[in-house]
Amino acid sequence: MEEMKLGLTDILAVDRTRLAAERTLMGWIRTCFAMMTFGFTIFKVMQELRLFSANTLATPQGARELGLTLAGIGTFALLIACFQHWRYVRRLRRISPIVPFDLALAVASLVVCLGFSILGGLALRVGPFG
Repeated sequence: MEEMKLGLTDILAVDRTRLAAERTLMGWIRTCFAMMTFGFTIFKVMQELRLFSANTLATPQGARELGLTLAGIGTFALLIACFQHWRYVRRLRRISPIVPFDLALAVASLVVCLGFSILGGLALRVGPFG
């Protein structure tokens, strides 16, 4: 197969495209992390409210399930965004094999792991969730 030579403008265009993909993934990280922490916060606030008040606004089970749902949506959405980003960068590497290490994907993977630990903690009531 014939190897394609890229000019300077093509190389810079690939770079801009890769950086745009990283910015998109960072946007997903921010959004999904906010969903996960908001779910955890709802769970903890309702738990503390139950301790200080005899009259709760919602059942503790409802707050726990809402927290689980938000943490789950955030985690799985970020997992899908990571997979989509990885496929896109892999496609870019076919055009230009000189693509640097993807720090945004590494951070997103760590946040996905954090999300799974939040989900596990809320579901099993262990750690700070008990």
